[in-house]
Amino acid sequence: MRRVSAGALLLTAALLTGCGDDGYEPSGPFRPLLEGAPPQVGPPPSSAPNPGRPAEPGAEETDGDPAVVATGLAVPTGLALLPDGTAIVGERDSGRILQVFPDRSPARELMIVPGVDTAGDGGLLGLAASPTYPEDGLLYAYVSTAVDNRVVRFPIGGTPNAVVTGIPRGEVHNGGGLVFGADGTLYVGTGDTGNPALASDPASLGGKVLHVDVFGRPLGAGPVFTSGHRDVTAVCVGEEDRLFAADAARDGADELNALTEGQDYGVAGPVVEFVPGEDGLGGCAVAGDAVFLGALDGQRVHAVPVDASDTVSGELEEFLGGRYGRLRTVVADPTGALWITTSNRDGTGTPAEDDDKVLRINPPSSAGGSPL
Repeated sequence: MRRVSAGALLLTAALLTGCGDDGYEPSGPFRPLLEGAPPQVGPPPSSAPNPGRPAEPGAEETDGDPAVVATGLAVPTGLALLPDGTAIVGERDSGRILQVFPDRSPARELMIVPGVDTAGDGGLLGLAASPTYPEDGLLYAYVSTAVDNRVVRFPIGGTPNAVVTGIPRGEVHNGGGLVFGADGTLYVGTGDTGNPALASDPASLGGKVLHVDVFGRPLGAGPVFTSGHRDVTAVCVGEEDRLFAADAARDGADELNALTEGQDYGVAGPVVEFVPGEDGLGGCAVAGDAVFLGALDGQRVHAVPVDASDTVSGELEEFLGGRYGRLRTVVADPTGALWITTSNRDGTGTPAEDDDKVLRINPPSSAGGSPL
């Protein structure tokens, strides 16, 4: 018989409090938007999206940079792909939600997520589209409030309802990883807020990867899938639901972890570490047989070839080094192209006039082959 810890019982009770058919009732500082009718998500006014071919790294600029699909944003941190091939992008500080088109049509502002608190490195830190988005039109966001970090969900233009609350909030290490697995369940990456004790505390949601259903209800004995993390800025899924996490640290090396349920990553070794100057991991995507990681401080994308045993299977590669500045979110679309956000207006970077940007490129052919 499987034993259930007291900490797991406490976390489960906290997560289930107030849980109904539509998730949690709004709480904290969130308020509905009242300005007119909700905007519609759709193709550009003149035509449907025509993504064409994504740009190659280092492609020649004939009619503007072919890798750039959106400009003039401010710290785009969350990015979720929709079934129609467009992307929903969330800005960290403003809470703005925009639709970005692969054919480089102008980005369309859709709404502002209210109540986002940007103290420290908080803000709107992650986005994911519902696994049943064509039916329910719901987006999930990982956001900081004045009292906690939490996951909320909402239709475009609608009121955010809480899904997971009570994730510790601090000046640093606030997490933000958010991804749905192939089975439609949600993985949430959190941070230790600069207090390493939270990562190993079974009664805390900090420094963990959580596993819940679409309503925020814990799966298994409790919500904690893995523990011992510092700042899980991104979680990504490969084939057969293999999970990887980008775990950043203000001090020390950043890590790529291959996630196994129940593992403590304060003890378990990473797939690979990145030393200061190459790190600042903010994004994670699987395409081909590689895991791609956006690096803020490193100003590049790392490509890590990983075999079926979750070990490095070849030479690590990197691309886009220094070309677009600080690179944050990385998401792979069904064609294998990578959508990447820059983060040059985050107070650390040196922004160009048209920053921040969203890029869409093909990874180098040498960086990926057969699917993971």
